[in-house]
Formats: sequence, C-alpha cells, structure tokens
Amino acid sequence: MKVTIALRLPRDAASVSVTRQILGAELEVLGVERHIREDVQLMLTEACSNVIRHANAGDEYTVSVEVMDDKCLITVTDTGTGFDPDQVSPGRPLAEHGRGLQIMRALADDVRFMNRPRHGAIVCLEKTLRFVADAPGRLLSAH
Repeated sequence: MKVTIALRLPRDAASVSVTRQILGAELEVLGVERHIREDVQLMLTEACSNVIRHANAGDEYTVSVEVMDDKCLITVTDTGTGFDPDQVSPGRPLAEHGRGLQIMRALADDVRFMNRPRHGAIVCLEKTLRFVADAPGRLLSAH
C-alpha cells in the first residue's frame, strides 16, 4: 500500500489547521491508532507552524505525506532563508513558543533537517504507524 498527499499552501496560519485535518482524516480512514495519529498531526503542526513563523512573508510552502505500509513520511518544504537546526536554542519547557524542534524530535522516529540558504529549508519527519484490528491500512499493507 502506498498513499501520497501533496499540498502547496499559502504561508497563512489557516493552512496549518487545514493540513492537520486532511492528514488526520487520511490516517483515521486507514485505521491508524489514535495516539499515533495525534503524534503525527502534532509533528506536522509544529513543522508547518515554523514555516508560518519563520519563513519570508508571502512565501508558499509544500507539504507531502507518504504512507507506505506501516511508515508515514512527512516532508515540509519552505522557500524562506533556511536555518541551522543546531543553532536553534531549546525553548523553555513551559514556553508558548520555541519548542517545535524539540517536539518534532521527541515524537518522530526519525527527523531530518536540510538547510538551503536563501532557498529555504526541508523538514522530513518519519513515524511508524500502528493500526487498529481489521483496519483498512493493515489489510492493504498485507498485499
């Protein structure tokens, strides 16, 4: 089984919620366990929110999600100035902002950041999925 979603979005806060809902619906239809679905949605939300907060005004960004068997790969690409994830200070534990990279690293099985100075950044998040009994995703993965 391979399911792919690709979205080109305006750098607008409303796009984060829409993207989160689309991915959540896809994972729910496939029968992904609720807590895994919520982790994936939160990872996506953090990656997209960072684009909204830090990329250049007016830029678009893209989100692609690929579910292959029991793996979910999310790629968020912006066209901003890029960033060095090693230079980002960890946010305070109770802070409202500044913890996105920490949250992504905590929830994802694998996180990769690719910096493209003056051409933006790419964030890749991978998560192993688990399905409820008799879930369409489980049945389709068996073929």
